[in-house]
Amino acid sequence: MRPVKRFIEQFLESEAKGGVLLFVAALAAFVFSNSPWAQAYFDLRDVYLKLQVGDWVLKKSLLHFVNDFLMAFFFLLVGLELKREILQGELKNPRQAGLAVAAALGGMVTPALIYTAFNLGGEGAAGWGVPMATDIAFALGVLSLLGRRVPLSLKVFLTALAIVDDLGAVLVIAVFYTSRLNIAALAIAALVFALALLLGALRVRALTVYALVGLVLWYYVLLSGVHATVAGVLLAFAIPIGRQHPLPVQAGDPEMREAQLETPESAAREAQSPLHRLEHLLHPYVAYFIMPVFAFFNAGVALEGAQVGAVAVGIFLGLLIGKPVGILLFSFLAVRLGLARLPQGVGWRAIAGVGLIAGIGFTMALFIAGLAFDAVLLDEAKLGVLLASLTAATLGGVLLWKTSLPLRAS
Repeated sequence: MRPVKRFIEQFLESEAKGGVLLFVAALAAFVFSNSPWAQAYFDLRDVYLKLQVGDWVLKKSLLHFVNDFLMAFFFLLVGLELKREILQGELKNPRQAGLAVAAALGGMVTPALIYTAFNLGGEGAAGWGVPMATDIAFALGVLSLLGRRVPLSLKVFLTALAIVDDLGAVLVIAVFYTSRLNIAALAIAALVFALALLLGALRVRALTVYALVGLVLWYYVLLSGVHATVAGVLLAFAIPIGRQHPLPVQAGDPEMREAQLETPESAAREAQSPLHRLEHLLHPYVAYFIMPVFAFFNAGVALEGAQVGAVAVGIFLGLLIGKPVGILLFSFLAVRLGLARLPQGVGWRAIAGVGLIAGIGFTMALFIAGLAFDAVLLDEAKLGVLLASLTAATLGGVLLWKTSLPLRAS
């Protein structure tokens, strides 16, 4: 359907533009952290914000506010995209979903194994989750530079792969990067999540209701010891996706149905579910504000005194080699076993190119690095992520440029 195609194209365009801002913010962070103003940059991240109501106090550094609170909206958007893809998008078709899931699984397992091979038993062993995730905004930003040489089906495949990849990263964060648990807070968070699911089952459509429940859920997940951003994904699964009223379509008349879907009124009805409304509402704020702010506060690393050891090498090779090898190998096995099929007009060289571009870890990789390390090892991990992401973007873009042919305008 054309409205669905337009929605996908608008989504991809939004992500691509966000990738450009993300790059600018990361570059600014890198420049500031290696300039005469470096100390002011690092001091800014340590400025504390305090919210107090009576005896209740919540105090966080600016860096933690960005990573714990603002990034919860990023994870909420990831959850919304995942739910939409499963119920209405690429992941609804079992064989298309099979390719994205297989590729994502290969792209997570192989980098983790490569990293572990360099760090097993060492002080950097906890960082195995860093090279697992793909940065969807940066990746689609690279594809956008190739213009019409890249078919829409390949962009959609990369999007689906990255969304599944992000879900895997969320599970890794929740399970393996939770050092201690507050059982009482976790139980309250579970009750609040159950309330959110009940509201969704009752088809409550007011986004303000979910916003209030989401704030309470975020707070108790924060207290529980599980990373607070996981609350965003949990809330997303509660948001209803169904339309309030069925579309008035005449059965047995495809032309009439297509014509009705082309009208502004029917297109609006297609996107009036709470999930679609919230997704459209969040996209610009996440792409153009939250992710660039995250990049600015997290990508800064001082080169003076930085070292390149097993952590940086493991991350670099995990992203640059593990990602494409894992994606290509698992995709090939899924297709050969009849569990998946390649996107229309896409060959194995294009899948290899996407595998390289998926090596752009950036946002999620830096996020997990912040959970796994501190001080010297964190700087080393950031260096590995930045170098691998830049190299993967360059090599993947070149391979896809040579592989793909310009598409004629329709």
